[in-house]
Amino acid sequence: MGSKKGRTMVEVGADGVAVITIINPPVNSLSLDVLQSLKESYDEALQRDDVKAIVVAGANGKFSGGFDISAFGGIQQGAVQQPKSGYISVEVLTDTIEAARKPSVAAIDGLALGGGLEVAMVCHARISTPTAQLGLPELQLGLIPGFGGTQRLPRLVGLAKSLEMMLTSKPVKGEEALGLGLVDAVVSSHELVNTARRLERGLQISSTPLVCIDVIEEGIVNGPKPALYKEVKAFQGLLKSDTSKSLIHIFFAQRGTSKVPGITDRGLVPRKVKKVAILGGGLMGSGIATALLLSNYTVILKEVNEKFLEAGIGRVKANLGSRVKKGQMTQEKFDKTMCLLRGVLDFESFRDVDMVIEAVIENVSLKQQIFADLEKYCPPHCILASNTSTIDLNLIGKRTKSQDRIIGAHFFSPAHIMPLLEIVRTEHTSPQIIVDLLDVGKKIKKTPIVVGNCTGFAVNRMFFPYTQAGLFLVERGTDVYRIDRAITKFGMPMGPFRLADLVGFGVAIATGSQFIENFPERTYKSMLIPIMQEDKRAGESTRKGFYLYDNKRKASPDPELKMYIEKARSISGVAVDPKFVKLLEEDIVEMIFFPVVNEACRVFAEGIAVKASDIDIAAVMGMGFPPYRGGLMFWADSLGSKYIYSRLEEWSNLYGGFFKPCAFLAERAAKGAPLLKGPGQFYMFPRITPFLIYTLLSLVLALFTLQFSPENSYGLSRDGKNPRICSVSYPQFHRVVVYLLCPKTGLSVIYGYPPKYVFKVPIVHHWRWENQDYKTALIAVLRDGH
Repeated sequence: MGSKKGRTMVEVGADGVAVITIINPPVNSLSLDVLQSLKESYDEALQRDDVKAIVVAGANGKFSGGFDISAFGGIQQGAVQQPKSGYISVEVLTDTIEAARKPSVAAIDGLALGGGLEVAMVCHARISTPTAQLGLPELQLGLIPGFGGTQRLPRLVGLAKSLEMMLTSKPVKGEEALGLGLVDAVVSSHELVNTARRLERGLQISSTPLVCIDVIEEGIVNGPKPALYKEVKAFQGLLKSDTSKSLIHIFFAQRGTSKVPGITDRGLVPRKVKKVAILGGGLMGSGIATALLLSNYTVILKEVNEKFLEAGIGRVKANLGSRVKKGQMTQEKFDKTMCLLRGVLDFESFRDVDMVIEAVIENVSLKQQIFADLEKYCPPHCILASNTSTIDLNLIGKRTKSQDRIIGAHFFSPAHIMPLLEIVRTEHTSPQIIVDLLDVGKKIKKTPIVVGNCTGFAVNRMFFPYTQAGLFLVERGTDVYRIDRAITKFGMPMGPFRLADLVGFGVAIATGSQFIENFPERTYKSMLIPIMQEDKRAGESTRKGFYLYDNKRKASPDPELKMYIEKARSISGVAVDPKFVKLLEEDIVEMIFFPVVNEACRVFAEGIAVKASDIDIAAVMGMGFPPYRGGLMFWADSLGSKYIYSRLEEWSNLYGGFFKPCAFLAERAAKGAPLLKGPGQFYMFPRITPFLIYTLLSLVLALFTLQFSPENSYGLSRDGKNPRICSVSYPQFHRVVVYLLCPKTGLSVIYGYPPKYVFKVPIVHHWRWENQDYKTALIAVLRDGH
């Protein structure tokens, strides 16, 4: 047996990408040995659990010059056995590479001619260098493309261009191939493989519906028994897929949102809420009213005058009326539901309500006055909720004495359709109020997540970099519409600029100013939206924003947008950067979402979100993050904390603090640890301040004066009431921190009694260390009696 002619080599990186390299000098021609080795390498990569995706490349700067022509002579003379019919085009290329359940990318440098291009075309994506030559020159040898080229090239570049390329045997270079759609991106040689690695992260093999149809067809054609075997095989294959893992994670994460440590495990029974009052009949207020009415709650809608009240009731009627038109509600049910709604102009009807939801404009002084009035008119048991999306609840309730009843009930627009309810608690909010609102959320068919009180809470705070990152890219030369296309291709319902139009520029500016005020060191300040607003553009409501809108609200690009972008650049002092003009879609996705992941890490580290999986649900249900990617944190873990940290650090060094990775992400990256499964709920120690030193000394003195009873010592306080307890574990430092929130009664102490002085305390919440108002007491305990 003669020596083998050529081979392939497989290398699997830490990122889970297998790079298969074709090695057959001088042009990496595709001998039968190479093709057999390619199939074996693919089979190996597909079977390995640590391989997530595949990159195919050629050694020494050449992808492949095509099928080994020297084999033709042997085949023609009968000296070499011809491979069985369809072996290469069907078994190797179609059934193995093209049908692979893991995404593959061809990294094309130098040559991709004949069979080389045909191998590249069966990959799920292609990246090329600018000068690479791609073509099907078989007619020069009196042949036609034999590995599927006649079928795939027309589908990629169109019939006319494919005929030209095949009949003239004329290759195209990488730049032209990009314009034709033959390749997905063009990069320099030294960036080729790394870019291919990044590109594969954006690919999704969403073939589950097709597999289902295929199995059904098998039963129709060949009968149930073969179909059952095929069904089992397909099920087992899909069970191991990334899409299935992501969706199963979302399934369990969604069911876990109603379990809040220290709240839902107290045995509290939700009180019955029958009548709900809503202040404000705008889009949000009317949407909230609709959601409540659909679950048979009695609703009072309050407005400031008859005109606004009539408009608010009209919106509710329209919301319910659309259900009648769609056949989702009968006219009789519509009439009965509308009977549950009553419109008022004063607070007199609020004296027997069980819950109030404030949904007026985002104005602090107005909301403060409203809550002061609510305290006067509402009964003592009434839940006082605000639908604010950004304002600190402590500030809203500043003029009241009922801060234990104040809670955030943040719905997402449109409120009667969007499935998420963000329940925002302060350090004062009673656990009973939280349990009550969780119950209401379930009854109106919302998925509730309980979060802490801060600017933007969880969803809006972690997504505030979403539009800001888009503005950063635009000012440096990336096209607005390319950004939105890349983000929607990634799986979002709309990109940052289409979203800004939908929300409205007024809301975008008001919300953005809150984040600029509270997080100035990590916000990107662009004047583009204010400049457009000054010119009477407000988004979809005025039919002009980043897009133009027709009578049916259909969006189309606006050629005048360039003028505003140029003006914003001149104000910012930013010049167009050529590399941003041709930014890859994968880089666009990363530069948009990695700052979002970074802020989500802060939200988790500060205890604003109780569980990282809650962040995934918040992203999916609040912002439309694609569920088949598992949510924001799950998706981030698929890329790896090290990779995300390194990219953010690189951009931070180049462009400043907007991209600076947070301490939590840095710590996870240093350990190579995932974001979802980190030990403890908080990973940073507070600054040592005079306040903390004073608190610690006070606690030490208090401990000497208290008599502990180890058997039942889970809730001790000076006034005999169980205080709100917060605990944070530091397994990496072998210690536990416990602190208590008793702003009215002063010092309170909690004590758990496991062996060796290790405190075991149920977690209720984790408040931000920076806010001194939350810190009444702090106990630091070392492990094992130290």
